[in-house]
Amino acid sequence: MTDATPGLLPDSSPTPSDPRLVRASRIRRIVIVNSAFVVIALGLFLATRPLGGGAARPTVDPAASFYVLGSELGGLDVGKPAPDFVGRPSGQSVRLTDLDGQPVVLAELRGRPVWVVFWATWCPPCQRETPDLRATYEAHKQDGLVLVAIDIQEPADVVEQYVRKFGLTYRIGLDETGAISEAYGVFGLPTHYFIDRQGVIRDRNFGPLTRAQMEQRVAALLGR
Repeated sequence: MTDATPGLLPDSSPTPSDPRLVRASRIRRIVIVNSAFVVIALGLFLATRPLGGGAARPTVDPAASFYVLGSELGGLDVGKPAPDFVGRPSGQSVRLTDLDGQPVVLAELRGRPVWVVFWATWCPPCQRETPDLRATYEAHKQDGLVLVAIDIQEPADVVEQYVRKFGLTYRIGLDETGAISEAYGVFGLPTHYFIDRQGVIRDRNFGPLTRAQMEQRVAALLGR
């Protein structure tokens, strides 16, 4: 004879040893552990990703002629004034500096033709055009040509080692946050801008240039 009240079923609540309770407990532990891993992974990603609009180093292909770093922005327009070397990530002003920590200010170069190239030491097409950059600059620096090569998001010691290796004498800028390249609409490397004495962009090129192409653009910039 049973003590159950007529019309009611016996209590079906799981006991601590019930397999359903044990299985649910295991599932909760798995969810908690997986969530913790997701949070840690997300934190590491946010802490280590490149700053300034995602100018991340891609997988290096030695045969590539242009390294796309992000969404194509189209660059700055020819015929428009070139902005100074200033970026504003998160609303804060960031200025370009050289290897000596000195500011590089485009406004101070007014009255001289300025050639700006965005590059990186790891970029094969940038490496290939380095000797021609050096030779073209050396051939025309007495004509007042200024070449500012802006490295994107690399440590200063890495860039300095590269500069010494190739004996570069033109001005090197360090865009440590990527904010300057973002202000210039850079979406790949190398990117060239040719700015006249009045600070107006007269030519541009997305990708490497040959020595002949460099000479042609510099001659136009010098008014020859």
